[in-house]
Amino acid sequence: MYLDSEKKKEIFAKHGKSNTDTGSSEGQIALFSYRISHLTEHLKLNKKDYSTERSLKILVGKRRRLLNYLVDRDISRYRAIIKELGIRK
Repeated sequence: MYLDSEKKKEIFAKHGKSNTDTGSSEGQIALFSYRISHLTEHLKLNKKDYSTERSLKILVGKRRRLLNYLVDRDISRYRAIIKELGIRK
């Protein structure tokens, strides 16, 4: 599987407060970004996989809502995670 528990712990350790802090916005955004990049690569090979395309759109929306939450709460954390992950609006 492309996303096992060790990979999740690594993502949360790098972007969250700790590897067990799965609730932080930065950690969730990083996890969504990893999943989005994986699904994007899958769709480049399988252009007619519409269920994956729908899942990708749902994930992008979830990440966008979390980013909007960060903008409202703490703009410096938002800018840091955008710069770190290379996300553009």
